Amino acid sequence: MRILVVEDDQNLNRQLTDTLKEAGYVVDQAFNGEEGHYLGECEPYDAVVLDIGLPEMDGITVLEKWREAGKKMPVLILTARDRWSDKVAGIDAGADDYVTKPFHMEEVQARLRALIRRAAGHATSEISCGPVRLDTKSSKVTVEGSTLKLTSHEFRLLSYLMHHMGQVVSRTELVEHMYDQDFDRDSNTIEVFVGRLRKKMGVDMIETVRGLGYRIQPPSNG
Repeated sequence: MRILVVEDDQNLNRQLTDTLKEAGYVVDQAFNGEEGHYLGECEPYDAVVLDIGLPEMDGITVLEKWREAGKKMPVLILTARDRWSDKVAGIDAGADDYVTKPFHMEEVQARLRALIRRAAGHATSEISCGPVRLDTKSSKVTVEGSTLKLTSHEFRLLSYLMHHMGQVVSRTELVEHMYDQDFDRDSNTIEVFVGRLRKKMGVDMIETVRGLGYRIQPPSNG
């Protein structure tokens, strides 16, 4: 899952980025509204953390422009403690949730997990597909009760497919949501990770849709 953090406070931006990376997300950073707006327009994100008080273009304007352009990614806004009007303006502009400064990093993570899974149509922190269970809170995957040992990239790939269960996901889409802007998108690493996942899972659930991409769904005999 790929997250954009738009926050002009260098230290807070770094803390958010480091925390989210440790949680397994791919994170892009922006330090002003202009840069944040540009990245949100050009790159596909699973969620955005957006500060309201940004230089060059304020967060409300950034959000309004995204929504006017048809961008539907979930947006979590950061607001000042005593500015209730910012919360109202943010929600009215199209924000999906908000966190008030100062905040605990755990709260940001929990709210992002909720926004991402709701956007994919999942109501709880556990996503199930046949014998496979993915816990978005603990980043734990089990198959018929046995825990799988996955690398961070294998987990990101499986998580994205599970969030979009039953849908055909292209290789390009997987690359865009698993890696940052600088990744070599012509490499064949997606195919390698799919092969590893199939072996580790031991169940025939990741289907190759020729010429289109991959789809995960419960095995036909399940």
